Amino acid sequence: MIAFLNGTVAAVSEDTAFIEVNGVGFAVGMSAQALSRLPEKGARVLVHTYLQVRDDGMSLYGFLNQQEKAFFERLIGVSGIGPKVALAALSVFSPAELANAIAAQDAAQVSRIPGVGKKTAQRIILELQGSLDDMMPGQASAFAARASQDLSGAREALLSMGFTSAEAELALKDAPDSADESGLLQYALKRLGSLS
Repeated sequence: MIAFLNGTVAAVSEDTAFIEVNGVGFAVGMSAQALSRLPEKGARVLVHTYLQVRDDGMSLYGFLNQQEKAFFERLIGVSGIGPKVALAALSVFSPAELANAIAAQDAAQVSRIPGVGKKTAQRIILELQGSLDDMMPGQASAFAARASQDLSGAREALLSMGFTSAEAELALKDAPDSADESGLLQYALKRLGSLS
C-alpha cells in the first residue's frame, strides 16, 4: 500500500494533484481545500495517501495531514459514501467543522456537501455520531460541556417552578441530545404533564 508520497508538485487540475516522485508521476485525487494549500509547481510536498483498489482499477487519494486522511477513511466507511463524496465533504468543511455538525446532529449543515441529500446526511450523522470523539477530543468535549450546561439549566428552571429534584430528573430522562436549554425545558414540561 502507498502510505504517502514525498516528491514535487508537477501540476494541479480541478480535482487532482500530479506528484512526481523520482521520475514517476502519480495522479492523486484531493479535496478543493487541500489543492488550494499545495505549494507552487516544482516545490517539494509530502502527501499522505489512501489507495483504493477496485475491479475496474486503482485510485489514489491524497491529504496534507493525517487528520484529513483519518476523516476521509471514516466517511467512506459510511454505507453509500464513496471517495468522491468524502472528498467533496472535505472540500466544503474542515474536519473540525464537519465533526461539529455531526455532533450537533445538524442534517441541514451536513447536506451542504455536494451529492448529499437529507437522508444521506442523516445516515452520515447516525453512523458517525460518537465515533469522532477520538479525532476531535476538544470539539467533542466542548459539545458535551455545552449539552451538560443546558441540562443543568433546564433542571434549575424546573426546581424554581416548584418541582422536586426527583420529578425534574424523571422529566428530563431520555431527552434528545440535540435539544438546547429551552428545548429541554419544553420536553420536560410535556413529560410532567403526561406523567401527572
